[in-house]
Amino acid sequence: MKKVQQKLKRRAGIVGMICLLAASLSSCVKDHDYYNSNNSVDVTPAALISVIDASPDAPSLDFYLDANKANRSPIVYNDGLDYLAAYIGKRTATFYSAGTKTVVKSDTITLNANRYYTLYLANLASKPDYLLTRDTLVQPAAGMATIRLVNVSPDAPALDLGIRSGALLASNKTYRTYSSFVSIAAGTNYTVEVRQHSNSAVLSSLINIKLNAGSVYTIWAHGLIAGTGATLFSADIQKNAYYY
Repeated sequence: MKKVQQKLKRRAGIVGMICLLAASLSSCVKDHDYYNSNNSVDVTPAALISVIDASPDAPSLDFYLDANKANRSPIVYNDGLDYLAAYIGKRTATFYSAGTKTVVKSDTITLNANRYYTLYLANLASKPDYLLTRDTLVQPAAGMATIRLVNVSPDAPALDLGIRSGALLASNKTYRTYSSFVSIAAGTNYTVEVRQHSNSAVLSSLINIKLNAGSVYTIWAHGLIAGTGATLFSADIQKNAYYY
């Protein structure tokens, strides 16, 4: 069985149970099913999309797909929404300043049936960007986890992801690019480093990270190399899914 979830800022996020979303996924999202007038589950083809606010100076946000508000409470920097079921096709994805109709960023995204996505709001609020990742959630081999790198830091150089004194997990990821998920032995505590590709200088570290067997993770690099305080470049870990 599979669950999809996020852990933003290395703390627990909402857990979404997958059940009966579509025949090929054999799943749907707990508390986010669509119901018809007969109060039965609508099995119209759907996608799953999560959202992360990676814009270091953006205000608190509301997120809409077309005219439908997705969040119950304002979204803040380094946080977001767990995977939500969404109708497929071309959708207008909009971030508003929370509680207002002041647009921070709006653009059209395309969602395909039976696919998982994460939408990152990146860059400064004065010149925001989107990165829509395709999240290929596949059960890791026995005793393994999988992990990838997402670069949403607008002034960062090309980045690598590696284990201190260990394996290189991703290489040469520039702004608004991301790596494929790769396998890594689970059950061990790691120090995971985000490094400058050109010289291997460590730009951010996640220390004593335990990767659990059957879990799928994203390390996302955000903030500004030239930033200070809360806007300074850093990396965080998201648990996209786990299998049991």
